[in-house]
Formats: sequence, C-alpha cells, structure tokens
Amino acid sequence: MSDKKIYAALEVADHEVRLIVGEFFNTRFNIIKVERVPFYGIRYNEITDPDGLQQAVRKAADDAQKMIGAKINKVILAMPSYKMKRYSFKSTVDIAGIDQTVTQQDIKNAIRKAEQMDIGKDYALIQTVCVKYTVNGITSRRVPIGERCSQLTIDIDLLCADRKLSYDLVTFVEKSGLKVMDIFLDSFAIGKEAALFEQAVNNQVIILKMERTSTTLGLLKNGRLSTGAVMPAGLGTIAAPLVDKYGIESELAAELLKYSARLDQEQCSLNPVHIWSENGETRTFNEQDLVDCVRPNVNAWLDAIQKTCIPILQAGPTTVIITGEGGETQGLATLIKNRLGIETRAYIPETLGGRNGGLSTCLGLFYAYQDKQPITGTADDSLDMDAFIKAVSYREKRTDGNKEDTLTYKLKGLFLEKK
Repeated sequence: MSDKKIYAALEVADHEVRLIVGEFFNTRFNIIKVERVPFYGIRYNEITDPDGLQQAVRKAADDAQKMIGAKINKVILAMPSYKMKRYSFKSTVDIAGIDQTVTQQDIKNAIRKAEQMDIGKDYALIQTVCVKYTVNGITSRRVPIGERCSQLTIDIDLLCADRKLSYDLVTFVEKSGLKVMDIFLDSFAIGKEAALFEQAVNNQVIILKMERTSTTLGLLKNGRLSTGAVMPAGLGTIAAPLVDKYGIESELAAELLKYSARLDQEQCSLNPVHIWSENGETRTFNEQDLVDCVRPNVNAWLDAIQKTCIPILQAGPTTVIITGEGGETQGLATLIKNRLGIETRAYIPETLGGRNGGLSTCLGLFYAYQDKQPITGTADDSLDMDAFIKAVSYREKRTDGNKEDTLTYKLKGLFLEKK
C-alpha cells in the first residue's frame, strides 16, 4: 500500500458542498466516493450561513465515512476566485550544497523569498506557483532537482484572493472538524483538471465556471493563470423566470434548463418537458415555452460575458472553456461561440464516477496537489489509512479454518447443500 495515496477534495459552491475522496495508485487516479450536500449559505463574495456551512461539510464527511469505513481528517480546499490577483516574482538563490546540485530545499528557499512580497492587507496568499526554472541559462518548466549549477532562478506566481472570504472559509471548514492540508483557487484547479495550462502556452484560454448564482471567469495566458473575476449571475439566475411564471422550485428550474432545453435552437420541440398538478388541474409546458421564457436572461448573461471578454480577445487567439454546472447546459457553448466568434467548448470530466461539469474543480484539486509533490516532498493522506485498509480488505480472519472466505466458496454455498 506504499504507492497508494488517498486524498479528499472539498469545494463549497454557491448551492452545495462537494466532497470527493480519491486515490492515486501506480500513477492512476480513481474516485472512491462523491458526496454533494445542498447548501445555500455562500454568495460569490461572502459566507452568509457559517453554522449551515459547518453542518453541510460535516454531513458530507460523515456520509463518505459510512461508505469507505474510515474517518476523513484532512481535505484539499478550493477557494473562490473572488478578487483574484496574481503577483509575479523572479526569485534567485545560490545553490548551497557542496556538490552544487539543485535540491528541494533550494527551491523552497526561492519560494520563501518570493512569499516575503507585500501583497497588501486586502488579500490572502492562496498558492505559490513555480512557473519556470532557469538553470545555467536554460529555462524550462521541469523541476530541476539534481541538476548542477551555482544559481537557480525561478519565475514564481503568488496567487491571491479576497482576504476575508478566504480566512472565513478556511476557519469554518476547520471548525467542522476537518484540517485543511492545502488550498488552490478554483480556476487554477480547473486548469489542472482539463490540462488547460499546456493549451495556454501559445493561445489564451478563458475558463467560464458557471454555477447556480455566479459565473467565475479565469484567464490562462502564457501557461499561467493571469486574472480572474466573479460575476453574480449563473444558471439559477437565468432560470428564475421559470420559477416566477410557473411556480416551480428553483432547483427543478435549474435542472430543466440544463437537461430539457436546447438554448441554441430558435424552433424547439412542442412536446411537454414538465407536467404537474395545481388546484386539481394538470399543467404543462414544452421545450419552446421553456426556451422562450429564459431567453431574455440568457441574452443578458451573454451580454455581460461579451463585455468582459472583448478586451481579452483583442490580445490574441483565444479559446473559451465552459464548465461547472453550466457545462451541462445544452447549446450554451454554441451561443457563446456565436456571440464571441471564437472556439468554445464545454468541458465535462472523463474520470469514472466524476463525469459531471460541477465536479471539475474538485477533481482538479487532486492534480494540483499531486503536482506539488516533487517540490514539497511530502504528501499526507486524508484518511485514517489503517481503518481504510481494514475496511476494504476482502479477506477476513475466520475462526473456522476449514472454510475459506472466498467468492468461490460463497458461490458453492448458493447451489450446494452444506453437509
């Protein structure tokens, strides 16, 4: 079990708490458990229900524990990109070793030097990212541990976010009983999950993470996260007219918008997409009714996206990736493509057990944390590993030494009479 590492990734979205427990084993990643707990106590810029947050996080952890048989102690946490800001720093250190080969400690010294930069009182340092390494005049993205040189220069990005929101989120998560082992911006995590940093070396990539009440815009440029912003409008905002006109619940309205409407079609099906009873009378509406009802809000959302993206598009070739809950919405990527005139596609993770746009951030947290290991040299498991190994063991000790606790024996027991 020495090659197995099990982590838990946590995201507090604007309508639910998402928790994924997954393992890296022999370079492969597998999902063990996914938990999604409804929670509406966070806006794009503040936590409005601290007690509810603690309860939702605790419920997600407890429900996961029931299935996997081990307590979750630590999590990798996603931080909203509200007021996200990047500070770039070129850090140069002398190689201290006698043999003058680069070590983990040399890289840590360069990082520590960069972290002394003053980022102001309104921001919290979320993550320090080593972008490029320069050794003997040669620049590379590869970690140069073991290479011989007298000096090491690292291009480092300090990724920051709103201080109050960041500290509040970490505080309330830890009050729920979970230790935060690392933190990454949600836009950065999505970039890792979808391998967007590699795509953004020569082209710009705009990440649109569309959730229920907000849309996060992240810009990847030159292989790094450049800027980010949060717009207070999302899937639920677009679906709000359905609630007002038909009196359905907001949760249902969002689901109908995602899976029962083709937003890029002018002429839609007249077959009913929702049927319900009200005051003893059966009521329905079809796909055309649905699309016509939400179209003004869709256009308003597209107008806001276009206004934000126009300055970015003028800087060079750009691709848009839409994910989060919005990645599940049929036709939305086509509408963005037509409005902006650039390549746009929806991103849905392909990991078995996590094929949902809303899980993109959580899945990216695993890769973001794993990619830091060559630098940090440490990787803490999120679980009580002794309890987990015992829980997943397929063979238990038996008092009856004549009978095996195997699948073959159990099958025999179904068809053969025991004597």
